[in-house]
Amino acid sequence: MSFVNFQTPLFLLALLAVPLLLLFALWIDRRRAKYPVAYTNMDVLASVVEERPSARRWVPLILFLLALTFATGALARPRTHLTVPEDNATVMLVVDVSGSMRADDVEPTRLDAAISAMRAFLDRLPKRFKVGLVAFSSESEVLAEPTRDRQSVRDALGYLQPEAGTAIGDGLEAAVKQARRSLALDGVQRKPNEAVPAAIVLLSDGAQNRGRLQPLTAAEHARAAKIKVYTVALGTPDGVVSFGFGLFVNSIPVPPDPPTMRAISKATGGKSYTAQTSAKLSSVYKTLGSSIARRTVLREITSWFVLAAALCLLASLATSRFWEGRVP
Repeated sequence: MSFVNFQTPLFLLALLAVPLLLLFALWIDRRRAKYPVAYTNMDVLASVVEERPSARRWVPLILFLLALTFATGALARPRTHLTVPEDNATVMLVVDVSGSMRADDVEPTRLDAAISAMRAFLDRLPKRFKVGLVAFSSESEVLAEPTRDRQSVRDALGYLQPEAGTAIGDGLEAAVKQARRSLALDGVQRKPNEAVPAAIVLLSDGAQNRGRLQPLTAAEHARAAKIKVYTVALGTPDGVVSFGFGLFVNSIPVPPDPPTMRAISKATGGKSYTAQTSAKLSSVYKTLGSSIARRTVLREITSWFVLAAALCLLASLATSRFWEGRVP
């Protein structure tokens, strides 16, 4: 939750005028009521009382006091924390293309659902971000170096095919190297305690069974580089891949490995997701496309308060004009 603080809080003392003005208006209204006017025609008096608005006549004053409140807040120069997209950000997509991605427990297949979700991710990601693509099976392969050319990444997605084993650590390590190289080319330098404007989205549907580097070792390398890793564990516990024909069909269980995915994201400060349907997977990638590679900054929002004050003042004048013909 974001809170507002003020650079010159002494100006807030002017807010004392708001309750004083309200009390003054109430006193004037009660004073008017002490001076009744004699009416000889009671029917006319009854109609006047019935037509006289009650609470509505106070709306212009309330709006005016709100305008005064916002104007005073603007004088105090308010600030708040806002989440904004990173500049010169690099995002690496890392996708498992092991043989288990043939499984159809996530329709139409795990790999087809992943490709569709990554295309949706590209649609949501800010255009100024660079995107790269790494695929891994028994080995890792950089299919697209970080680029702002979305079409080249889309073309690379079209070449993905299920292959053999699962080398999660090698795939993650390749992505870390690509992200670091991209940031160096952009001349990005951050303070020691700040995360760099880079992120990795890692999708896998199984446990590691190939490769040179263990997943958590690669995660430590990402953490050392201050790159967050967002992980997605794809598939259902009952997922299987079948080989053979007719009576010679062999079904192999291929459950995902959410604990490893959670451990990777936790080690790097990212988030972990599970997806057992194509709709859920698409939703995860759309969310990441809109929120990834963002940072929190402290921004002055004086203009917001000035705008709110102007709108309240205009509303006060409008309601006074059309309802009462005056401010009470």
